[in-house]
Amino acid sequence: MLTRALALAQHAATLGEVPIGAVIYDPATGQVIAEAANRRELDADPTAHAEVLAIRAAGRALGDWRLEHLAIAITLEPCAMCAGAIVSSRLARVVFGAMDPKAGACGSLMRLTEDPRLNHRVTPIRLDGPIAEACGEALKAFFAQKRRTTPITNPS
Repeated sequence: MLTRALALAQHAATLGEVPIGAVIYDPATGQVIAEAANRRELDADPTAHAEVLAIRAAGRALGDWRLEHLAIAITLEPCAMCAGAIVSSRLARVVFGAMDPKAGACGSLMRLTEDPRLNHRVTPIRLDGPIAEACGEALKAFFAQKRRTTPITNPS
């Protein structure tokens, strides 16, 4: 499923979005329930992260906010907002590729999905190998391109 999330992320990059994709699926059957990519720029919405959009779509598709027994595959380790949404939606596990040392809430900065003080815990699974490397490279390439095309202004 991370391969599909990466394809969504790469498409988002062509639209000027940070390349992050998310797929919610049933790990028992492999059935995709919902998927999304970042849309913060397109929607002018700071909460339009791929994970949040996929969770909303899965809830609508199933007619239930409880996404128990389902998993989410994401190209980048979820931030605190997304990790909170993952916990609140009762997902069973979160699978991700690239670590996010600046905002990650599934091991980098904190372990929100595993916090025993919360009413639900979600098992985080960080993949490694070629797919995880591809997730990280998509982000690096996107931001390198942004730096090359963004004019530098003098804030005087």
